[in-house]
Amino acid sequence: MLDVRRLVLLRDLEVHGTVTAVADLHGVTPSAVSQQLRLLEEETGTRLLERTGRSIHLTASGRRLNRDTEHVLAALERARIRLHTEAESPAGPLRFACFPSALAPVAAPLGKALEGACPDVQLHVTEAEPEAAVRLLLQRRVDLALVYRYDNLATPPPAGVETWTLRTDPLVAVLPRDHPAALAAGPPVALRELADTLWTTAPAQTACGDAVLQACRSAGFTPRVRNICTDFSAMIALAESVGHTALIPRMAATRLPPALIARPVTDGTLARTIEIAVRHDTAHEPAIAACLDALRTLLQGSA
Repeated sequence: MLDVRRLVLLRDLEVHGTVTAVADLHGVTPSAVSQQLRLLEEETGTRLLERTGRSIHLTASGRRLNRDTEHVLAALERARIRLHTEAESPAGPLRFACFPSALAPVAAPLGKALEGACPDVQLHVTEAEPEAAVRLLLQRRVDLALVYRYDNLATPPPAGVETWTLRTDPLVAVLPRDHPAALAAGPPVALRELADTLWTTAPAQTACGDAVLQACRSAGFTPRVRNICTDFSAMIALAESVGHTALIPRMAATRLPPALIARPVTDGTLARTIEIAVRHDTAHEPAIAACLDALRTLLQGSA
């Protein structure tokens, strides 16, 4: 009988491309991965890998085995689901991937909500941006993934998983209170009103950075970027210390220092859609279903 753990290593090698990457993923040494793959070739009696110099690739037989491996893993997951479905209440570990800016407002209260509703479920949280979170989900390293897509980038839904929209999280302008556009009772801010300010933004080639740049260009200007960082808390700190403008998701702007104010913007497409993703046919597993219900309550209640 083939060793499922070795099959998973072969599958991950096709996804990640190198033995070193697979070793890092599983927390073992590259030599240990290579040894297990050699043993898998011995078990199958088939050449699964082609080695050219320092590169390694799957043979046609290896790729066929990987396709069958997905069916094997899916069957094992169905068996696990049926086992838990027969339990009187949700129980066991539940692995949840969550993007960084939702850790405090979502993952932390989710743990408390599940503890009260399902005391036998143990929530395990992993920080991961959407692309990495979906990869972890498909690799069966997490059970659910909280992800987002920026609306003005028209990013398609992640492939290979089921998703449900939980809420829209609009971006807001974080401004010094003495900025002309910072009147709390005023109308939403048109981005062109911010064209002459200095900006702190996320890097280019990131979803947030690209979404902000596209929105500004649609408003007729390119922002004068002074600071670049990925952490929204750092953006807020920079906005406070040097008076720069930042556009960040409203979820990340709930606790601003007194010197700053968050103002809505007129561009309704400048928002991110927050979704929950699960593997196909797993949403009815009791622990996952309980987590989905808790997430809907948390996020829709805070919209």
